Amino acid sequence: MSEASRIQLLSPRLANQIAAGEVVERPASVIKELLENSLDSGARRIDVEIEQGGIKLLKVRDDGSGIAADDLPLALARHATSKIRDLEDLEQVRSLGFRGEALASISSVARLTLTSRTADAPQAWQVETEGRDMAARVQPAAHPVGTSVEVRDLFFNTPARRKFLKAEKTEFDHLQEVIKKLALAHFNVAFHLRHNGKTVLALHEAADELSRARRVASVCGTAFLEQALPIEVERGGMRLWGWVGLPTYSRSQADLQYFYVNGRMVRDKLVAHAVRQAYRDVLFNGRHPTFVLFLEIDPGTVDVNVHPTKHEVRFRDGRMVHDFLYGTLHRALGEVRPEDHLATPASLTPAVRASGVEGGEFGPQGEMSLAGNLLQSPSTDNLWRAPGSGYQATPAARGVPIAEQQGAWREYFSPLPEAGAAPALPESHADIPPLGYALAQLKGVYILAENAQGLVLVDMHAAHERITYERLKQAMASEGLSGQPLLVPESMALSQREADCAEEHADWFRRLGIELQRLGPETLAIRQTPVLLKQARAADLVRDVLADLLEYGSSDRIQAHLNELLATMACHGAVRANRRLTLPEMNALLRDMEHTERSGQCNHGRPTWTQLGMDDLDKLFLRGR
Repeated sequence: MSEASRIQLLSPRLANQIAAGEVVERPASVIKELLENSLDSGARRIDVEIEQGGIKLLKVRDDGSGIAADDLPLALARHATSKIRDLEDLEQVRSLGFRGEALASISSVARLTLTSRTADAPQAWQVETEGRDMAARVQPAAHPVGTSVEVRDLFFNTPARRKFLKAEKTEFDHLQEVIKKLALAHFNVAFHLRHNGKTVLALHEAADELSRARRVASVCGTAFLEQALPIEVERGGMRLWGWVGLPTYSRSQADLQYFYVNGRMVRDKLVAHAVRQAYRDVLFNGRHPTFVLFLEIDPGTVDVNVHPTKHEVRFRDGRMVHDFLYGTLHRALGEVRPEDHLATPASLTPAVRASGVEGGEFGPQGEMSLAGNLLQSPSTDNLWRAPGSGYQATPAARGVPIAEQQGAWREYFSPLPEAGAAPALPESHADIPPLGYALAQLKGVYILAENAQGLVLVDMHAAHERITYERLKQAMASEGLSGQPLLVPESMALSQREADCAEEHADWFRRLGIELQRLGPETLAIRQTPVLLKQARAADLVRDVLADLLEYGSSDRIQAHLNELLATMACHGAVRANRRLTLPEMNALLRDMEHTERSGQCNHGRPTWTQLGMDDLDKLFLRGR
């Protein structure tokens, strides 16, 4: 056997450089590790100095607890950490860093200087390395209580890695994004960033709700905060709080999505699926929701040690977490009404604090069980109109008698002659509904209304489509799904794991109108399907549902198919364009919009109405200039 094929230990330097490949991808990776160390040390202020996008210099200075002089050489050794002691600590990680590899990996591919002082030390101490083995010399230095880490000439000794770095601006953008992500999770810490001698970011400590909202606005933009809904829900040992963007403030890409688990920024497919499900009915195709959300959960129920960069986590009970997230966001978005779009920004409004069913207490049936528990069974009368008929109000979602809901406008318009003009608004703005009172109909498509803010434009077909759709969903949830037995049961082959899952969830499938029978270890028979989905390919539907159940612990495939069908029915049942409506009919539509969930978007995610305030109108005509 040749010497080249013999097994041998890697040198410490090479081992560290291999580890650096996992931890240090670019300057942004370095800053993430250094900032996490500062936060774990209890720092209340962190100053970051950058040169040439972090390639030439990265310097992080904090006022944390510091490192003792005797521990400085050990801080640069692999697998050396003060954050965990035994397996029990690893199973309940409460710190951001815990592997003990960051400084060793960084120092193997850069020139690193670490200076630190503890509160009880008479002076600071410093240790330096330059991409060599971990033998380091400690010397006295001048430094206040806290730690400074200076990283120069990243990848100076690994030219191949340096070639993969992008332009200075690109690297700095990545680095700045990392700082913003951490700043959002740690409101009690001040962050200051300088690049090439210029101050780029100055985030002061945010101790109260208003200050936290300002920090969110400075990181995500004021437009996000103005179009966001504050949320705070606690249930079953989990707490979700933060801000969710209204469907009207969606993005073309998923670049404004921040989700934290116990203060750690994560990109998790289970979380992404739950959020996507919650927004499914209100987002236009290809658009992405915006949110800044914080999930607090027992550290023992979440594993953060599943990825070298700690970007992914694994939940012990993923299904429970998924249902909690989906239920909370689904209810929060469903409760949005026109007045929420017209209200003050999220920084000044109280958070939604739901509990019970509203807090997300339901399983994989999704919104079907949710609606069934929350909503009364509405009458299906008046859902369908003969061609050419005008708009008639439908029962409101909350079971309030229709006469009671619309009594105000009926009384207001009763003295009007049939072809009379719209009356003046009441003197008190408090008496004006959010969408105001109808003025006229434009081209048989749009309703023009006047409210306290100015002019409201409503797409009457889109608005009635959403109202009808929500009523159909409520009726479906209340009455349940009836199944239709198949004359010839359909046999399907699948894996034993899928068949076991189907058998485990047999009762759930039966409630949704699907009856399955286990014929063998890897064979199922479909004996019954939902009446409304008789045109669907049953085997494909069951297979897709099982894939979701195995992946996320829940599935909304059946509900999604039903919703598509109901949306089509609602589209055909809504008032058509070029239908002339009377003022009372238009006002009835406006009042129904104010009482209907998700009325801001039609079934396809398009907006149903928009507001033009007096300032907007004045700009059109250059008034006040």
